[in-house]
Amino acid sequence: MITDILVIIFLMGAALGLILVEIFLLPGFTIAGIGGILFTAGGLLFAYGVGETVGHVTLGASVVVFLAAFVWLLRSKSFHKVSLHTEVGSRLTSARELNLHPGDEGITLSRLAPIGKVRIRDVTVEAKSAGGFINEQTPVEVIRIDGYQVQVVEKDDIIHP
Repeated sequence: MITDILVIIFLMGAALGLILVEIFLLPGFTIAGIGGILFTAGGLLFAYGVGETVGHVTLGASVVVFLAAFVWLLRSKSFHKVSLHTEVGSRLTSARELNLHPGDEGITLSRLAPIGKVRIRDVTVEAKSAGGFINEQTPVEVIRIDGYQVQVVEKDDIIHP
């Protein structure tokens, strides 16, 4: 009977540990989660094999211990060392706020395939090519601004009336 209790404690303890590791440390659904589920099922099957009362006690105790460990880990400071503490303080600035207008000229800083970086009047923005690909260090002209998106064409491709 003592060995049965030790086996149940081992199986349920391993299950608890693997499931908590899965929840708090590993992203996604990994082998730890699968192992935790298998250890839980094995522990409960073994406990109910010993006796119905032992199975009920094991099930109830494992739920209480899991919930207590879960709440304790959420409230403790143990995960502050591995958690992300940075805050994003920047905001997206529209092309209109940067005072860019159709007809402004600039130069590509990266290849526009079809999106890349463009410098227009000492302001670096992300722009989209209205035509095909535009190589780096190519003169461009702004033809359209839609909120945050700047569309450009190569300077040679511009048709003026």
